[in-house]
Amino acid sequence: QVQLVESGGGLVQPGGSLRLSCGASGSIFRIHTMGWHRQAPGKQRELVAAFPSGGSTNYADSVKGRFTISRDNAKNTVYLQMNSLKPEDTAVYYCHAYVRPTFTSPSYNYWGQGTQVTVSS
Repeated sequence: QVQLVESGGGLVQPGGSLRLSCGASGSIFRIHTMGWHRQAPGKQRELVAAFPSGGSTNYADSVKGRFTISRDNAKNTVYLQMNSLKPEDTAVYYCHAYVRPTFTSPSYNYWGQGTQVTVSS
């Protein structure tokens, strides 16, 4: 089993910054993609940013130039630096990882429990 634990959410004023962290633990043979999704009240969950193991990062258009995703493979951790935050960034942010737990197993999607980000004055 694989666990994803997020931290770093909170309340911030418009224009402010937050940094989210997500660490993966448990049975991990290989982590393919790590990333962040978010879900605002009454809306569908959407991709914010993703960091494939062997490819380039990608971002939702709404966060390009403001958010930066990074990854520490030695720590099985992904980060999301969020700058110039706007009220419309308010949502629950979920960490996601596509993981192969063992050498002989297929890969599965795993999700964190979510962390609330609120942007308000």
